[in-house]
Amino acid sequence: MKALVMKKPGEFAVEERIKPEPKDDEILFKTLQVGVCGTDLHAFEGTQPFFSYPRIVGHELAVAVAEIPPSARAAAGNIKEGDIVTVLPYLRCGTCIACGKGKTNCCRDLQCIGVHVDGGMREYFTLPAFYAVPAGKVKPRDIALVECFSIGFHGVRRGNPAAGEAALVVGAGPIGIGTIHGLKERGAKVIVLDINDKRLAYAKDIAKADYVINSKNLDPEKALADITGGEMPPLVIDATGNAAQMMKTFHFVSPGGTIVFVGLVRSDISFPDPLLHAKEITLKASRNATKEDFANVIAGIESGRVNTAGFVTHAATMEETVSRFADWLKPESGCIKAVVEISGS
Repeated sequence: MKALVMKKPGEFAVEERIKPEPKDDEILFKTLQVGVCGTDLHAFEGTQPFFSYPRIVGHELAVAVAEIPPSARAAAGNIKEGDIVTVLPYLRCGTCIACGKGKTNCCRDLQCIGVHVDGGMREYFTLPAFYAVPAGKVKPRDIALVECFSIGFHGVRRGNPAAGEAALVVGAGPIGIGTIHGLKERGAKVIVLDINDKRLAYAKDIAKADYVINSKNLDPEKALADITGGEMPPLVIDATGNAAQMMKTFHFVSPGGTIVFVGLVRSDISFPDPLLHAKEITLKASRNATKEDFANVIAGIESGRVNTAGFVTHAATMEETVSRFADWLKPESGCIKAVVEISGS
C-alpha cells in the first residue's frame, strides 16, 4: 500500500508499506480523506514540540471500516464493515489518573496518531475498535473536519461560557473557526480578533461571529472595550499558538474572567502577576478533544448549525501533496484548510 511519509522537516515522500492486519480488538480502516492540521504544518517547519521523524502524519480522518475481525466485533458495537466513520486519534493508557477521571484527552502517556506514532496518510491502518466514532450522515469531506472542529469545541467546554456572554476568539484559523462554532452552539456573543481580512470575513459570514476586529487596523483593547461597554469579555480563547498574542490575552479578559489556551507554542509564556491577581483571572489549557466533543461536532454538522461551506480551500492526492504542501504554509495561498485525498469515497 502507499503511504505519505514526512521524512524530515520540509520533505515528504510517497513510499510503499505493508498493509496491516487487524488483531485482537483492532479494526482495519481504509483511509478516504485526511485534513491537514496545524500540527502537520508545524512539523513540516520543524517547530512541533512533540514530533519525531520519519512519520506518517494525519489525524483528521474520514475512513471506511474495511474489516472487523471476530475478536473485535463485541468492542465495535453497532459499527459494521462498510461504515464511513472518523476516529479519535488520541491513544490513551486507560489506567492513569487522567484516564480514570475520563480526561483521556490528556492521558499521562497519550500518543496522538500522526504525531507520536504513525497516522492516517496511508491507504490502510488499524486501531482498536474503541477509537472508531460513528459519523452519522456526514459526508466524508466533512468527516475529515470533525477532529479539527472538536479541538475548538473542547476549548469552549473548558471555558464554559454562559448564553449571551461575550467571548473573544483570538485567531481565525481552522481551530479558531471551530471554536467560533462551539461558542455559537452555547449561545455566546462571539468576537474574533485576527490580522487577516479574508479569515475575518469567513468568521463573520460563514461561522457567524457577531463582531470581528483586525488588530492591524484597530487598537484591540479599545475595540473590545467599545463592544463590551467597557467591561471586556469574560472569556478569551486563544487559538493562535503565538506566544506574543497569548500573553496579550491577560489584558483582553475582564476582571473575574477566564482565559483558555487552545493554541500550543514551543516557548515560555509570561504575564504580569499583579494583573493576574487584580483581575483574579482563571487560566486554563485545552488539549485535544474527547468523544463527547466529536459527537457534538457531528451533531452540529448534521443539523446544519455548524457550516462547513468554503472551509476546505485546497485538496490534493498523496502524490500531489509532496510538491504542494509547502505552498499551503504561505499566507498568500489563502489556505484555510487543506485535505489530502487518499481513496475514493
